[in-house]
Amino acid sequence: MTEILSAIKATVVNDLLVGFDTADDAGVYRLDEARAVVSTADFITPVVDDPFTFGQVAAANSLSDIYAMGAAPLMALNLMGYPPAGLPNSVLGEILAGGADICGLAGCAVAGGHTVRDEEVKFGLSVTGLVDPRKLLRNSTAQPGDRLVLTKPLGTGALVAAMKKGLLDENHTRALITCMTTLNDIGSRLYDLGANACTDVTGFGLTGHALEMAEGSGVALTIRCGELPLLPDAVELCGQGFTCGGTVSNSRFTAGKLHYDQALGEDMIGLLNDPQTSGGLLVSVAPDRCDELAGALRESGALAAAVIGEVAVHEPSAPFLALLP
Repeated sequence: MTEILSAIKATVVNDLLVGFDTADDAGVYRLDEARAVVSTADFITPVVDDPFTFGQVAAANSLSDIYAMGAAPLMALNLMGYPPAGLPNSVLGEILAGGADICGLAGCAVAGGHTVRDEEVKFGLSVTGLVDPRKLLRNSTAQPGDRLVLTKPLGTGALVAAMKKGLLDENHTRALITCMTTLNDIGSRLYDLGANACTDVTGFGLTGHALEMAEGSGVALTIRCGELPLLPDAVELCGQGFTCGGTVSNSRFTAGKLHYDQALGEDMIGLLNDPQTSGGLLVSVAPDRCDELAGALRESGALAAAVIGEVAVHEPSAPFLALLP
């Protein structure tokens, strides 16, 4: 990915506050001292069979990038690919309706969009948000001494893979869909709650996104796996091989830059690299504000408010990310 991005000859302007240099979740352009535009685009292939639910999941996943920057969404444009034959228009309409439903919950206007013919259905949003530049959150500003907080349970990739094989019961399916359709809207309040840095945990898994935060910030992260919030049977399903190709590529991407404690099993290591759809926010928060932030998460109805680790000074030749039992 670094080699691909290095070919881009972007125009550098003073008011472009965030570009692609630290693999952050969205681009940010300053309008004035009190306002900056946050812009992102994301789309996914279906993770559930029901088209309305798929639209909800895809929209929540797209909006998450705005919240991860500490911003509030203003407007969204639909992005859809669909096959030339074999898919009724009613299905496409249900996908769009699901996306609009989640945008309505987020207070985000849907202002149009674009469709293209594609071999496989794809749906997501291009979202514009707004943030006070003084309250902007990035994935590259974690501070030594911070605590790490995760706002959703892990395991969506494993449970989606099992669901596609017809192996999830009603309770597991309900937990999975609830996780993927829940908004990360607490993100727009995180700066005021003491957050120093933030990113959302999506396709690169917990290891990939935590590593981006560590390297971008020039710090070392330690994560205690025993403190991780988990979807039901997520570790066991990973151990049984329910995952996707992204797990292997994520593991290769992070190889050599992190340390797994020898007590961790392959099932847990698989979960740590498991690609997440509409995952939670990984927040680096000042230690004296950690309890306040966790309390606000619980009051807001967040699915988790787990303190999973801490941030330290990165020592030369040491790994950027350590994963402990």
